[in-house]
This record gives sequence, structure tokens and C-alpha cells, in this order.
Amino acid sequence: MAELEQVPTILLLEDGKAFYGKSAGKIGTTTGEICFNTGMTGYQEIFTDPSYFGQIMVTTNAHIGNYGTRNSETESDQITIAGLVCKNYINEYSRPQADQSIQEYFEREELVGICQVDTREIVRHIRDKGAMNAIISSEITDIGELKKMLDKVPNMEGLELASKVTTKEPYFFGDPAADKKVAVLDLGVKKSILNCMVERGCYLKIFPAKTPFGKMKEWNPDGYFISNGPGDPAPMKYAVEVVKAVLAEDKPLFGICLGHQILALALDIPTYKMHNGHRGINHPVKNLVTGKCEITSQNHGFGVSPEALEANQDKIEITHVNLNDQTIEGIKVKAKKAFSVQYHPEASPGPHDSRYLFNDFISMMTTVEQPSN
Repeated sequence: MAELEQVPTILLLEDGKAFYGKSAGKIGTTTGEICFNTGMTGYQEIFTDPSYFGQIMVTTNAHIGNYGTRNSETESDQITIAGLVCKNYINEYSRPQADQSIQEYFEREELVGICQVDTREIVRHIRDKGAMNAIISSEITDIGELKKMLDKVPNMEGLELASKVTTKEPYFFGDPAADKKVAVLDLGVKKSILNCMVERGCYLKIFPAKTPFGKMKEWNPDGYFISNGPGDPAPMKYAVEVVKAVLAEDKPLFGICLGHQILALALDIPTYKMHNGHRGINHPVKNLVTGKCEITSQNHGFGVSPEALEANQDKIEITHVNLNDQTIEGIKVKAKKAFSVQYHPEASPGPHDSRYLFNDFISMMTTVEQPSN
């Protein structure tokens, strides 16, 4: 394997804090909202998760690239993060199953990154100051010029991004002879989520984000799924209208992450931008219905208002809470066949404690109303 050639690279944060390291991936310049993920494994799944579109990812694990990359371990068709910040960038790998090195992968996907920086210091800075915009450049060394470029980057709050990562055309996934048909509103869906439903006997039709409810209804599905995705849910009126229509039809509905926030907005529960958000694979969540706790995979920068939910407990049940900060992690609509969670039950990467939620969705579609006597 050829020796990796690296050049001096700068990471500049919105508040003026600068870090100096070496290039990782393509030589170039990139911008986005900087955030961090505390997961120890699954870097390729993280890089290709559409929910991270528009974000520069700081990995807290010290080594990135040490097990190479594999084409089958992606959550979408391409890398979706805007840039990478890591400590040790390891181009050599020993895993026989790997298809290529991290540098080959990044060059193919044209990803700009920085390594050999103190990621612990960066994470502590973001933790205290909050998520903010940042710029990485391995071609521009003038801080003043980088600052001007960074000033033009829009804030994540108020930014609608789902329409940028959604499928352009509807497509089918799974076995056409499966027992259940699920219409998926693709706001940035992960492949692992689709696989979890197919494994449980569902045939899926995945629709672009801005598909009207009428078009989805024409397929006559047994249930509707509202996917994860990037950006601020507040400006996504088109998705809110779809969920309102599903609720009016009283058809089974399941939402994950951004889908959870869209369900809340359809119920007139506001969302808000979190100081840092939750991104990792070890977040403890309590299921208030069963009393059991589960370790979850999470990736979100927005949340659902707990005050508004508590004021509407006559129509909405809070089903899950985060044990770290008591934020709302799951809701169920009373008198309707609709529920959602803020975290990722498919957990790729992460533990599989929460995959029972897919079973709950299947059961909701399977339940047949008993005839009255």
C-alpha cells in the first residue's frame, strides 16, 4: 500500500476557535455544522447515514480506518457527512473482508477531512459551546478567508434538508408476496431500517419526501412509515400534512427520529434545537410502558417539547424517556394506531435492544378488529 501523502489542514469553528492538523481524504474545502459521535465502531455506517447530511462529524474513537471499508456496510448509496474530524487516520487495514482503504474510499466519494487533531479538546469545546458551523480546508491557509467563507454557511436551525437526500423516484424493496405492504416516506431513510421491515414480512414502496398522501394511499398499504433524516423538522410542512392525513385515516403509522418529530408537529407539539443533540450507540432509554431499560443508537440534533407533551397527555402518551437528560424518546397517539421513537431501533451501528419496535409495528398492522355481537 502506497504511503499516504498528507498536507497541513485547518479546522475553523464559527466562534473563531481554530485547530491545525493533517489532511484526510480529498484535498479541498468543506463546510457544515460540526457535531460529535461517541460510538466506538461502525464508522462507515455513520458516514453514509443520510441524517448526517450537512454536518461535519467528529469521531471520539481514537482510530478511524483501521478495519478498512466494505461496500455492503453502507446505509445509503454514498457518503452523506459533509466532512470528517478524527485523531488517528489509519490507511492500512488487515480485515480480509474489506474492499478498500479509508483513503481510497474518501477519494472516491470526494470527502474532505482533517486528522491528527485533539478530538478530545474539540468535543469538550462543542459540548460547552454547543453545535456550531465549521469549515475544514487543506487548500486554504488564510484564516481571514476561511472566516468569510464560513460566515456564508446557513445555520442548521430552520434548514430543510430531507428533500436533498430523498429518493428521486418511488421504488420497491422486498418480496412482492410478503404479508404486509408498508408505504415509506423517505426523508433520508437508512437501508438497515428497510431491511428490518423486510425481514419481518413486509413489502415496501419507498416514496420521495414531498409525495402527497393521495399518491401513497393509491398503493393501498397496510401501514405507513415516516423515516429518519437530516435538518430541522419545523419547515417540513409537506411531511406534516402527510402524517395528519394518515392519522385522519387511522392507519398504522410508525416514525423514527425525524419521523418522530414530524408526528409530534402533526399533533401541534413543537420541536426545538438541542444544545448538542444525541449521537452515539450507548444512550440509555427507559420504556415507561414495560418499565425496562434499553441501550440505544441515537442521531439527532432536534427534540420534541416535553412541556407541550405533558400538557397534552389526554391525547398523547409519553412512552420512552432518555435516562441521561430526561428528554422525550417515544410517544404514542391515544385512540390512534400511531407511535414513534426519537432513537434508532435498527441500530446500525449499535445494540439491538430496541428492534422489538418493528415487531410492534407489524402487530399493529396485523390486528384485526373483532366483529361486534
